[in-house]
Amino acid sequence: MNPTPLTETELDRLEELLEAEVFGEEAMRLDEIQAMLCAVVSGPVPVEPAVWLSEALGEGAKSDDPAVAETVELLMRLNNDVARSLMENDTVEILLYPVEENSEEYDYEAWADAYVYGAGLAGDWYELAGKHAEDLTELIEPMFFLNGMLKEDAEESGERWFLPAEEARIIGDIQENLPVIVQTLYNFWRNKRAGGTVQREEPKVGRNDPCPCGSGKKFKQCCGSPEKLN
Repeated sequence: MNPTPLTETELDRLEELLEAEVFGEEAMRLDEIQAMLCAVVSGPVPVEPAVWLSEALGEGAKSDDPAVAETVELLMRLNNDVARSLMENDTVEILLYPVEENSEEYDYEAWADAYVYGAGLAGDWYELAGKHAEDLTELIEPMFFLNGMLKEDAEESGERWFLPAEEARIIGDIQENLPVIVQTLYNFWRNKRAGGTVQREEPKVGRNDPCPCGSGKKFKQCCGSPEKLN
């Protein structure tokens, strides 16, 4: 695949393609796909392109529509560029969408959700981290702070949470340092892989597969929804 980074024009084209009718509104947003790829590239075991492409594009990925082939080619280049940037310690330039149209606030929550989801494609990161699970917890905690999972867990368990001003300060720091956090997580697994291999034991459940809990909903709408992936 072409290792050349996508130009702004090509990124715009990719955004347009992800909204194509062939994907039936199942395709992830470009910012979410980038976040997922950052996790996939970083993780403890390889995730085949066929796996993450089906997550990114839904059932439309199986279509022989020419738009799908073009989309896949651009996504593979995006994946290669993310992998190159992280491998070379050249921090990834985070793609972000506004929370609302014309808003100056960016949707870091969606980016963090997609990263957490992408991490799950390689299995249970904590289990695969083994004796280094506590180190991983510290490194990935900013993602759970950013997407609100830590706050949700604290509120559900009755634990005290930060005052609004302190919470805003912490979130601001995480947002500013997000590229470094992503790079640090990549480096964690690179060092882990250098010291030994890890194996994934359980089969993956796709975002659009029936949820194994038996609810009848798609996995992404049930146990695989971002708020339940912590």
